[in-house]
Amino acid sequence: MFHDKKIIAIIPARGGSKGIPNKNIVDVNGNPLIVYTINAAKESQYIDRIYVSTDSTEIADVCRANGVDVDSLRPCYLATDEARTLDTLKYTLNLLQSQNEYYDYVILLQPTQPLRSHIHIDEAIDLIAIHENASIISVSEVEDHPLFMRKINEKGKLESLLQTSSTVRRQDLPVYYKVNGAIYINKVSDIVTQDISLNDNQIPYVMGRQYDLDIDTLEDLERLRWLLK
Repeated sequence: MFHDKKIIAIIPARGGSKGIPNKNIVDVNGNPLIVYTINAAKESQYIDRIYVSTDSTEIADVCRANGVDVDSLRPCYLATDEARTLDTLKYTLNLLQSQNEYYDYVILLQPTQPLRSHIHIDEAIDLIAIHENASIISVSEVEDHPLFMRKINEKGKLESLLQTSSTVRRQDLPVYYKVNGAIYINKVSDIVTQDISLNDNQIPYVMGRQYDLDIDTLEDLERLRWLLK
Protein backbone atom coordinates (compact mmCIF):
# COMPACT_ATOMS: atom_id res chain seq x y z
CA MET A 1 0.00 0.00 0.00
CA PHE A 2 1.25 3.47 -0.89
CA HIS A 3 -0.67 6.52 0.33
CA ASP A 4 -3.87 4.44 0.52
CA LYS A 5 -3.30 3.16 -3.02
CA LYS A 6 -3.20 -0.59 -3.60
CA ILE A 7 -0.42 -1.80 -5.87
CA ILE A 8 -0.09 -5.10 -7.71
CA ALA A 9 3.15 -6.26 -9.31
CA ILE A 10 2.69 -8.37 -12.43
CA ILE A 11 5.62 -10.46 -13.64
CA PRO A 12 5.08 -11.81 -17.18
CA ALA A 13 6.93 -15.07 -17.79
CA ARG A 14 5.94 -17.18 -20.75
CA GLY A 15 7.52 -20.57 -21.29
CA GLY A 16 8.71 -20.22 -24.87
CA SER A 17 12.14 -18.70 -25.55
CA LYS A 18 14.21 -19.13 -28.70
CA GLY A 19 17.50 -17.53 -27.68
CA ILE A 20 17.84 -19.20 -24.27
CA PRO A 21 15.69 -22.31 -23.70
CA ASN A 22 13.51 -21.95 -20.57
CA LYS A 23 15.06 -18.51 -20.10
CA ASN A 24 12.84 -17.36 -17.25
CA ILE A 25 13.84 -20.29 -15.05
CA VAL A 26 17.38 -20.90 -16.30
CA ASP A 27 19.83 -21.39 -13.41
CA VAL A 28 21.78 -18.28 -12.48
CA ASN A 29 24.25 -18.89 -9.67
CA GLY A 30 21.89 -21.28 -7.88
CA ASN A 31 18.57 -19.52 -8.51
CA PRO A 32 16.14 -19.53 -11.43
CA LEU A 33 16.32 -16.21 -13.28
CA ILE A 34 12.75 -15.20 -12.37
CA VAL A 35 13.51 -15.55 -8.64
CA TYR A 36 15.66 -12.39 -8.69
CA THR A 37 12.62 -10.37 -9.76
CA ILE A 38 10.29 -12.21 -7.36
CA ASN A 39 12.62 -11.46 -4.44
CA ALA A 40 12.90 -7.79 -5.38
CA ALA A 41 9.10 -7.51 -5.46
CA LYS A 42 8.73 -9.38 -2.15
CA GLU A 43 11.16 -6.99 -0.48
CA SER A 44 9.25 -3.89 -1.62
CA GLN A 45 7.49 -2.05 1.19
CA TYR A 46 4.65 -0.93 -1.10
CA ILE A 47 3.57 -3.90 -3.22
CA ASP A 48 0.36 -5.53 -1.99
CA ARG A 49 0.34 -8.54 -4.28
CA ILE A 50 2.71 -10.28 -6.68
CA TYR A 51 1.11 -11.99 -9.66
CA VAL A 52 3.11 -14.09 -12.10
CA SER A 53 1.44 -14.47 -15.49
CA THR A 54 2.69 -17.62 -17.20
CA ASP A 55 1.57 -20.34 -19.58
CA SER A 56 4.13 -22.80 -18.18
CA THR A 57 3.45 -25.28 -15.38
CA GLU A 58 7.20 -25.51 -14.82
CA ILE A 59 7.50 -21.76 -14.25
CA ALA A 60 4.40 -21.86 -12.04
CA ASP A 61 6.01 -24.56 -9.88
CA VAL A 62 9.17 -22.48 -9.49
CA CYS A 63 7.09 -19.46 -8.44
CA ARG A 64 5.11 -21.46 -5.88
CA ALA A 65 8.34 -22.87 -4.46
CA ASN A 66 9.49 -19.28 -3.96
CA GLY A 67 6.39 -18.03 -2.19
CA VAL A 68 4.28 -16.69 -5.07
CA ASP A 69 0.94 -18.33 -5.83
CA VAL A 70 0.00 -18.88 -9.47
CA ASP A 71 -3.77 -19.15 -9.55
CA SER A 72 -4.15 -20.14 -13.20
CA LEU A 73 -2.14 -20.34 -16.40
CA ARG A 74 -2.21 -17.67 -19.07
CA PRO A 75 -4.27 -18.50 -22.18
CA CYS A 76 -2.28 -19.77 -25.15
CA TYR A 77 -3.12 -16.75 -27.32
CA LEU A 78 -1.27 -14.55 -24.81
CA ALA A 79 1.85 -16.72 -24.93
CA THR A 80 2.83 -16.33 -28.59
CA ASP A 81 5.71 -14.27 -29.98
CA GLU A 82 3.16 -11.77 -31.30
CA ALA A 83 1.27 -11.33 -28.01
CA ARG A 84 1.62 -7.90 -26.41
CA THR A 85 2.57 -7.46 -22.78
CA LEU A 86 -0.21 -4.86 -22.56
CA ASP A 87 -2.78 -7.52 -23.44
CA THR A 88 -1.44 -9.78 -20.71
CA LEU A 89 -1.83 -6.94 -18.22
CA LYS A 90 -5.38 -6.26 -19.40
CA TYR A 91 -6.33 -9.94 -19.15
CA THR A 92 -4.84 -10.31 -15.67
CA LEU A 93 -6.38 -7.16 -14.24
CA ASN A 94 -9.81 -7.92 -15.73
CA LEU A 95 -9.60 -11.45 -14.33
CA LEU A 96 -8.84 -10.14 -10.86
CA GLN A 97 -11.61 -7.54 -11.05
CA SER A 98 -14.07 -10.29 -11.98
CA GLN A 99 -13.04 -11.89 -8.68
CA ASN A 100 -13.65 -8.60 -6.83
CA GLU A 101 -9.95 -7.92 -6.44
CA TYR A 102 -9.13 -4.29 -7.25
CA TYR A 103 -5.90 -2.30 -7.37
CA ASP A 104 -5.07 1.33 -8.05
CA TYR A 105 -1.68 0.88 -9.70
CA VAL A 106 0.07 -1.92 -11.53
CA ILE A 107 3.83 -2.23 -11.69
CA LEU A 108 5.20 -4.37 -14.50
CA LEU A 109 8.43 -6.18 -13.62
CA GLN A 110 10.04 -8.18 -16.42
CA PRO A 111 12.15 -11.12 -15.19
CA THR A 112 14.75 -10.46 -17.87
CA GLN A 113 15.93 -7.39 -15.88
CA PRO A 114 17.30 -9.17 -12.78
CA LEU A 115 19.58 -6.38 -11.47
CA ARG A 116 16.64 -4.16 -10.56
CA SER A 117 16.23 -4.25 -6.75
CA HIS A 118 13.48 -3.49 -4.25
CA ILE A 119 15.13 -0.11 -3.70
CA HIS A 120 14.61 0.78 -7.36
CA ILE A 121 11.02 -0.44 -7.19
CA ASP A 122 10.17 1.63 -4.12
CA GLU A 123 11.93 4.74 -5.41
CA ALA A 124 9.91 4.49 -8.63
CA ILE A 125 6.69 4.04 -6.67
CA ASP A 126 7.58 7.10 -4.57
CA LEU A 127 7.16 9.16 -7.75
CA ILE A 128 3.42 8.49 -7.59
CA ALA A 129 3.21 10.96 -4.69
CA ILE A 130 4.52 13.71 -7.00
CA HIS A 131 2.87 12.61 -10.24
CA GLU A 132 -0.36 10.97 -9.10
CA ASN A 133 -1.98 10.61 -12.49
CA ALA A 134 1.14 10.04 -14.53
CA SER A 135 2.72 6.89 -15.92
CA ILE A 136 6.25 6.00 -14.79
CA ILE A 137 9.04 4.22 -16.62
CA SER A 138 12.61 3.33 -15.74
CA VAL A 139 15.38 4.68 -17.96
CA SER A 140 19.16 4.64 -18.06
CA GLU A 141 21.59 7.10 -19.60
CA VAL A 142 22.71 5.91 -23.02
CA GLU A 143 26.26 4.70 -23.42
CA ASP A 144 26.61 5.57 -27.12
CA HIS A 145 25.42 9.10 -27.78
CA PRO A 146 22.86 9.36 -30.62
CA LEU A 147 24.60 12.47 -31.94
CA PHE A 148 27.31 10.19 -33.34
CA MET A 149 24.92 7.56 -34.71
CA ARG A 150 24.15 7.31 -38.42
CA LYS A 151 21.84 5.42 -40.73
CA ILE A 152 22.51 4.57 -44.36
CA ASN A 153 19.87 6.04 -46.67
CA GLU A 154 18.52 4.62 -49.94
CA LYS A 155 21.37 6.36 -51.80
CA GLY A 156 23.99 4.59 -49.72
CA LYS A 157 24.97 7.74 -47.84
CA LEU A 158 25.17 8.33 -44.11
CA GLU A 159 22.48 10.37 -42.41
CA SER A 160 22.51 11.67 -38.84
CA LEU A 161 19.77 10.57 -36.49
CA LEU A 162 19.74 14.00 -34.87
CA GLN A 163 19.39 17.02 -37.12
CA THR A 164 22.17 19.02 -35.51
CA SER A 165 25.92 19.45 -35.85
CA SER A 166 28.04 16.75 -34.26
CA THR A 167 30.91 19.19 -33.77
CA VAL A 168 30.31 19.45 -30.04
CA ARG A 169 32.62 18.96 -27.07
CA ARG A 170 31.71 15.76 -25.24
CA GLN A 171 31.23 17.68 -22.00
CA ASP A 172 28.63 19.84 -23.76
CA LEU A 173 26.56 16.96 -25.09
CA PRO A 174 22.94 16.83 -23.91
CA VAL A 175 22.07 13.76 -21.86
CA TYR A 176 19.92 11.12 -23.54
CA TYR A 177 18.19 8.17 -21.92
CA LYS A 178 16.95 4.77 -23.06
CA VAL A 179 13.97 2.79 -21.83
CA ASN A 180 15.59 -0.10 -19.99
CA GLY A 181 12.53 -2.30 -19.44
CA ALA A 182 13.03 -2.79 -15.71
CA ILE A 183 10.03 -0.92 -14.26
CA TYR A 184 6.71 0.32 -15.65
CA ILE A 185 4.02 1.82 -13.40
CA ASN A 186 0.52 2.67 -14.62
CA LYS A 187 -2.91 3.32 -13.19
CA VAL A 188 -4.99 0.18 -13.46
CA SER A 189 -7.87 2.19 -14.91
CA ASP A 190 -5.63 3.35 -17.77
CA ILE A 191 -4.51 -0.19 -18.56
CA VAL A 192 -7.97 -1.74 -18.67
CA THR A 193 -9.72 1.08 -20.55
CA GLN A 194 -7.10 2.36 -23.02
CA ASP A 195 -4.82 0.98 -25.72
CA ILE A 196 -1.68 2.65 -24.43
CA SER A 197 2.01 2.18 -25.22
CA LEU A 198 3.92 1.22 -22.09
CA ASN A 199 7.20 2.42 -23.58
CA ASP A 200 5.65 5.87 -23.90
CA ASN A 201 5.06 6.28 -20.16
CA GLN A 202 5.88 9.88 -19.32
CA ILE A 203 7.65 10.21 -15.98
CA PRO A 204 11.23 8.88 -15.86
CA TYR A 205 12.72 6.93 -13.01
CA VAL A 206 16.46 7.16 -13.70
CA MET A 207 18.56 4.09 -12.89
CA GLY A 208 22.32 3.79 -13.04
CA ARG A 209 23.68 2.13 -16.18
CA GLN A 210 25.25 -0.60 -14.05
CA TYR A 211 21.78 -1.98 -13.29
CA ASP A 212 20.68 -2.13 -16.92
CA LEU A 213 21.15 -5.69 -18.11
CA ASP A 214 18.45 -7.24 -20.28
CA ILE A 215 18.88 -11.01 -20.57
CA ASP A 216 18.36 -11.85 -24.21
CA THR A 217 21.42 -13.88 -25.25
CA LEU A 218 23.77 -16.44 -23.73
CA GLU A 219 26.39 -13.69 -23.53
CA ASP A 220 24.00 -11.60 -21.40
CA LEU A 221 23.49 -14.61 -19.15
CA GLU A 222 27.22 -15.13 -18.66
CA ARG A 223 27.71 -11.44 -17.88
CA LEU A 224 24.95 -11.65 -15.25
CA ARG A 225 26.57 -14.67 -13.62
CA TRP A 226 29.90 -12.86 -13.52
CA LEU A 227 28.34 -9.68 -12.06
CA LEU A 228 26.48 -11.58 -9.34
CA LYS A 229 29.71 -13.27 -8.27
